[in-house]
Amino acid sequence: MKSLNKRTAPKSSAPERIIQFGEGNFLRCFIDWIVYKMNRKTDFNSSVVIVQPIENGMVDKLNGQDCLYHVNLQGRLNGEKVDKLTRIDCISRALNPYTQNQAFLALAEQPEIRFVISNTTEAGIAFDPACKFCDTPASSYPGKLTQLLFRRYETFNGAKDKGLIIMPCELIFLNGHHLKECIYQYIELWKDDFGGKYEGFKNWFTDCCYVCATLVDRIVPGFPRKDIRDIQKRICYRDEMVVQGEAFHLWVIERPENMSIEDLKAEFPAEKAGLNVLIAESEKPYHERKVTLLNGPHTVLSPVAFLSGINIVRDACNHETVGKYIHKVQFDELMQTLNLPMDELEKFASDVLERFNNPYVDHQVTSIMLNSFPKYETRDLPGLKTYLERKGHLPEGLVFGLAAIITYYKGGQREDGTAITPNDAPEIMRLLKDLWMTDDTQTVAEGVLAAEFIWRENLNLIPGLTALIKKDLDLIREKGMLNALKTIL
Repeated sequence: MKSLNKRTAPKSSAPERIIQFGEGNFLRCFIDWIVYKMNRKTDFNSSVVIVQPIENGMVDKLNGQDCLYHVNLQGRLNGEKVDKLTRIDCISRALNPYTQNQAFLALAEQPEIRFVISNTTEAGIAFDPACKFCDTPASSYPGKLTQLLFRRYETFNGAKDKGLIIMPCELIFLNGHHLKECIYQYIELWKDDFGGKYEGFKNWFTDCCYVCATLVDRIVPGFPRKDIRDIQKRICYRDEMVVQGEAFHLWVIERPENMSIEDLKAEFPAEKAGLNVLIAESEKPYHERKVTLLNGPHTVLSPVAFLSGINIVRDACNHETVGKYIHKVQFDELMQTLNLPMDELEKFASDVLERFNNPYVDHQVTSIMLNSFPKYETRDLPGLKTYLERKGHLPEGLVFGLAAIITYYKGGQREDGTAITPNDAPEIMRLLKDLWMTDDTQTVAEGVLAAEFIWRENLNLIPGLTALIKKDLDLIREKGMLNALKTIL
């Protein structure tokens, strides 16, 4: 079997126009796949330079394959099974700024560079006042980016057309807003290091650089350990950087305040390439849609499925009773709380169910159960409140899901003898243990709903919620999960 490199496989050549902070599975399966598609289907004609954001990473391994690798997309699209392999060839090179700092800063001097894309984990977008301008490089990602931006400002004397379009992909709401604020903090911290160019640099960044907030959505399991032998036989290469992801993808890019949607579309023609990339006025409604219609159902289906004897999300979707419950929560309850056009919501919700039903991924429901109470607070509680406000009564499915979580946290065993092992913050675990020791569902319901350290309020004040939680807890205890579930369908 051949090694994978540019001597054994063809590799395209294009100007380096994108700096990418991060070499991990997600960016290679999502962003670099998108760039590859744009190069093939439009005149985007761009290659990516990867910058390793931390000292220890994978750039050496990536460079060992001349930055060639395969993406294996699996799942369902429009009802059809997908299992496709694509060789990605749009990464020109990969740098470690800790050992190649001058090469890293020299990227700022390349006139063709236009985009900066990143995924440095949720903790990556943070201001560290310990960073110094003279560090080689600054330890934080925003610090490195500020160093790079100042080098570019100096190199091109503040030319307006040499500003950069910056699109972070870290999984935090309004990621671009947070990144922009961090950069301003570094500009203030280092203003004495700029040699009288502080005002000019700050104004150039404000007026000529474009920082977007974005929302990314693709499940990326990563390196396919159990499938790698079969994949390497299919591609006929010894590729050690294969990355596996689901077929679905979505990227919502909020236009920066100093650039129009039309101008951003012209510079980044992903929509023209037929990709599910939406450039919008605001990412907020799409963030709410994802959290509500993907993460929200996940949070409540998991305890219901597990306590019904079901271990895999796909099997829960296809179960006669649990599948109806998921549909009820998704379409009849959570969807009714959002403010996007109903046809858009129905399409997204249907896509989510198709993703849940991925035939290639055995997604364990127990993996979703970690920290269920905080997840319910952010993903489902807002919908419960909005539904009550709009409809005048509580959403039975969402309330039942909370009762299922409370029951799961009782611990013990399922009917088939499988251990029930909840995992959450110590104070939550202690609370549930103490409440269930009373063996009184009224006390349990009131105690959980009164826990302001979880909910930041007393949920007993929501009309009817305490009584309905107690009723569901009693039903689950008396009838078992499946029979209790049938009473609300």
